[in-house]
Amino acid sequence: MDPGGAAILESSLKSCYGFSAPLPPLPAALRGRMNVIDHVRDMAAAGLHSNVRLLSSLLLTMSNNNPELFSPSQKYQLLVYHADSLFHDKEYRNAVSKYTMALQQKKALSKTAKVRPSTGNSASTPQSQCLPSEIEVKYKMAECYTMLKQDKDAIGVLDGIPSRQRTPKINMMLANLYKKAGQERPSVTSYKEVLRQCPLALDAILGLLSLSVKGAEVASMTMNVIQTVPNLDWLSVWIKAYAFVHTGDNSRAINTICSLEKKSLLRDNVDLLGSLADLYFRAGDNKNSVLKFEQAQMLDPYLIKGMDVYGYLLAREGRLEDVENLGCRLFNISDQHAEPWVVSGCHSFYSKRYSRALYLGAKAIQLNSNSVQALLLKGAALRNMGRVQEAIIHFREAIRLAPCRLDCYEGLIECYLASNSIREAMVMANNVYKTLGPNAQTLTLLATVCLEDPVTQEKAKTLLDKALTQRPDYIKAVVKKAELLSREQKYEDGIALLRNALANQSDCVLHRILGDFLVAVNEYQEAMDQYSIALSLDPNDQKSLEGMQKMEKEESPTDATQEEDVDDMEGSGEEGDLEGSDSEAAQWADQEQWFGMQ
Repeated sequence: MDPGGAAILESSLKSCYGFSAPLPPLPAALRGRMNVIDHVRDMAAAGLHSNVRLLSSLLLTMSNNNPELFSPSQKYQLLVYHADSLFHDKEYRNAVSKYTMALQQKKALSKTAKVRPSTGNSASTPQSQCLPSEIEVKYKMAECYTMLKQDKDAIGVLDGIPSRQRTPKINMMLANLYKKAGQERPSVTSYKEVLRQCPLALDAILGLLSLSVKGAEVASMTMNVIQTVPNLDWLSVWIKAYAFVHTGDNSRAINTICSLEKKSLLRDNVDLLGSLADLYFRAGDNKNSVLKFEQAQMLDPYLIKGMDVYGYLLAREGRLEDVENLGCRLFNISDQHAEPWVVSGCHSFYSKRYSRALYLGAKAIQLNSNSVQALLLKGAALRNMGRVQEAIIHFREAIRLAPCRLDCYEGLIECYLASNSIREAMVMANNVYKTLGPNAQTLTLLATVCLEDPVTQEKAKTLLDKALTQRPDYIKAVVKKAELLSREQKYEDGIALLRNALANQSDCVLHRILGDFLVAVNEYQEAMDQYSIALSLDPNDQKSLEGMQKMEKEESPTDATQEEDVDDMEGSGEEGDLEGSDSEAAQWADQEQWFGMQ
């Protein structure tokens, strides 16, 4: 900046802020070859965002009071750097406003063939003419809109960029936004453009596979890089594995990923283990799913992805203390992800605190609207609170996001059955059977609906027999078959079925149902043992506790006075349980910091 420019800047500062004493001399660098815009740019490049925000705000005010102080190109730069600092401070609406002003300034600038130099800043370095990219400004605007959940506006901004000028990250953002909006064709086009420029963009590959693009077609787009870059021979198998994942072929997906995971170079990869755990969960093999999640956790103690499913599985097993510990650990890692909130919501749900589970599920959705587990948690809480129609909306959204996950359909069908909409439940179960194929899970789901109608009882029996032929250890099929045998009072057959299912696994529900069947055939001592095993697996299983208490009551003396005493004791015991529950709830409420709410 020349002496004249320095004098103007000095006088402007005096007039703006009313300094009577002379200002300290400007730094030598400012009076030399660099101008003030160069300093702002250097601070922005150095990550000094708070400093950029303060200085750019002052300089913009000066420019407004004296339009001749900075050239149009310099004002454009100031607006961009100021907007960037606002973006860094997460003030997205304010940032969008400043980016819009910057683009308007750039538009006016481009209309003039030659930028008129400012009065006091005619001497500028070549660096000062390197203006921020207009395309990058639009990308930042789109980021702001996505953070504000204004996806249509984000798409509108990015669509305004000519196709040839779109960078890979712009195409990737567009692809994700199109996919979220249900616009599959432009989403596929954008993902393919990403792969054309970056053939190892694995998330773009997953995006294409999720949109039903054939695995062979996707693999062909990476063939050149596989053949020319060493140690990428695994990539074609990786694509094949996730093609199976997105077509719902869980067994082949598991086998393919296992073959990858066993290779020495990819052994103990956390992402592959997480995918395996999720696939086992989808296939109904909860035991192996938990094992794989635990293995992934040991390798990466800061792992968040997939921990919502892991927490759900632990809660279903009655391991609420482990769920609490997991939630605490995840909140210590980050409270800006959906997973910690879902895990704590599962703890509340299985503690029968449905209102709190509903709140925590809503918080998780607020953080990540694509969290399937959060939608399922909120839907289940709404259903148990009697708000079935609202629950249906959430389960439908979960199905849209994860059409190959059976538990999404199960939640929706449970809602239909709860509202006595058996016809809708039957239509949905048949659609799932046709879409996902005749496996043990879909057969059992269809049989579950058939059991609700006396006319289709025989069909339910046939379906369950087919499911158990495919997977004799599938717990849901065993439970439904036992329910059918109980209706028919075929207790001996039920006992044989349950003993066979428990030969290679231990499950609270199966032990409890076996206890019920043993009571029906007067095998009281063994029934008591089964209830005890069930409670050891899940101390909160109310039905096992009731079965045990009923047996104890029947074995007690029949004297009327003694019966009254027993009743009094039982009554006081129930009150004690309730009081203990309230105390526990109060203790839980005191632990607000556990939820990241303080």
